[in-house]
Amino acid sequence: MRYRLLAALFVFSLAATAQSLSVRQLRSFLESSVKMKQSDKEVAGYLAHAKLSEKLDDRTIEELQSLGIGPKTVAALRTLREQSENLAAAAPLTPEAKPRPIPPPSAEEQAAIIAEVREYALNYTKGLPDFICTQVTRRYIAPSPGGRYGGHAGDDPSWQLQDTLTIRLSYFQQKEDYKLILVNNTVTQQDYQKLGGAISTGEFGSMLKDIFEPETEARFEWDHWATLRGRRAMAFAYHVAQPRSHWMLDYNREMHVFPAYSGLVYVDRESHQILRVTLVSENIPADFPIRQGETVLDYDYQTISDHPFLLPLKAENRMRTSDVLTRLDIEFRLYRKFSTESEIKYDTPEPLPDDQTKEQAPPK
Repeated sequence: MRYRLLAALFVFSLAATAQSLSVRQLRSFLESSVKMKQSDKEVAGYLAHAKLSEKLDDRTIEELQSLGIGPKTVAALRTLREQSENLAAAAPLTPEAKPRPIPPPSAEEQAAIIAEVREYALNYTKGLPDFICTQVTRRYIAPSPGGRYGGHAGDDPSWQLQDTLTIRLSYFQQKEDYKLILVNNTVTQQDYQKLGGAISTGEFGSMLKDIFEPETEARFEWDHWATLRGRRAMAFAYHVAQPRSHWMLDYNREMHVFPAYSGLVYVDRESHQILRVTLVSENIPADFPIRQGETVLDYDYQTISDHPFLLPLKAENRMRTSDVLTRLDIEFRLYRKFSTESEIKYDTPEPLPDDQTKEQAPPK
């Protein structure tokens, strides 16, 4: 009964548009009639009252026959062909070929790119000026899905904001210094390094060295083309085995491990500078409380003293224990030339829009 109702509605629509029925609309009608198992006689009867706005040719009729239509319907199509002889030709029914994906660089080009990126990464901090920026860290917590309190495994975490930290981050003579200024917009004198809960440091070069130092013996291979913040990028997958690991996971400053890790490095197609790195832990020892660690770090151009520099934009760190998930959303804002403390006023900027760190659709 439902199919008959749908067919009746479609026939009414066909009758209403009979004066301007295109060949593509004709195909849509026939596809629906086959799907709804309309009889050959009924479909042919509908077509007897149809008019076309475009020329129907023999090749198109052959294509329509492949849909599984009956002989009476084919005869009705041939009548329509004769009636449309003097009309303009229709566009082909076959779908347009999709654009061919951009091929990856050759193996030789990839090796040369990785060598260039390695040199860039290992010398990255040497090219940075002395500066100050505001680091805003929003710390979230959630029950671990599949744990005692987190519902079913595979569910989305129910994140709750714990607090917001505003930090004066100074970079002077290639060294980072963190001074906690505000907690939830309230002035504090607490030591950032001794603050309870999850914290993160080392976004200004340490992560790059964790991947590209020759001692890590990281293996690289092509992954995909990407687009970040309007720039076309080459994404390379990498892996670092545990014996070569330089990435430390610390639990309550009491226990730490150096797990194996893997991830992606996004390289600007034109400049061969790094736009994003990701790290994901692998095979953490079973007796270590942290079961999983992940980091994503995005870089973008910032202006300091009228010169552009590629600097950290945002980092997201996640860790999982058997029962708890933690997430740090870390943003680096308001870069400026290194100056005295008295010249700086601190506040907590609004979060960055998601589109600043979201990978866009593949380039055409």
